[in-house]
Amino acid sequence: MGSLTVKNCFVLSYLNLLQMKKKFFLLVIAFNLLSCTSNDRTTYYLIRHAEKDRTDKTNKNPNLNEKGLERAKKWATYFKEIQLDAVYSTNYNRTQQTAKPTAESKSLKILSYNPKKMYDSIFRANTTGKKVLVVGHSNTTPVFANKILGEKKYKNMDDNDNASLYIVTISEDKTTSEVKKVK
Repeated sequence: MGSLTVKNCFVLSYLNLLQMKKKFFLLVIAFNLLSCTSNDRTTYYLIRHAEKDRTDKTNKNPNLNEKGLERAKKWATYFKEIQLDAVYSTNYNRTQQTAKPTAESKSLKILSYNPKKMYDSIFRANTTGKKVLVVGHSNTTPVFANKILGEKKYKNMDDNDNASLYIVTISEDKTTSEVKKVK
C-alpha cells in the first residue's frame, strides 16, 4: 500500500510539472506575441529641405544658404530625443545637407530614395516597424505623406515653407497624421 502512495505522489508531481511547463510555455508565447505587435508601429517624419541658395536661378542643385544650414542644425536638435532608425533623402545637395546633422547625431547613414518611387513595396519593407526621417521637397513631402495615408489629404507646400513637419504613424488598427510647424 505504501508503494502505491509513492507512485501516486510521483504521478501527481509529474502531472503538476507538466501543467507548470504548459503555463510557462503559454506565458512565453503571449509575451512574444505582445512584443511582436508593439514593433508593428511605424512612424514617418517628413520634412522639406531647409532654405536653399537662390542666387543662381539656373542652378538645379543648389546648396543650403546660411539660414538653411542653421535650420538643418535645428532639425537635429528637434530630433535629439526621438529615436530614429533611418534617415532618407533625395539625392540633391539641399536635401542631403538638411539630413546630414540629424543623421550624424544618430550615427546613421543617409539613405537615398527616388522621389518617383515614393513609398513603394521596397521602401515599405525596409521601414515597417521603424521611426524614419524622410527629407524631400515642397512638391514631394506632402505627396509622400499622401501615399502613406492612401488619400490626397495634403497639398503641395508653399515654396518658402521650410518649417513643416508631417508625422504619419501607422499602427495595427489605424493610420494617423499631423503637421507641425517647427521654427
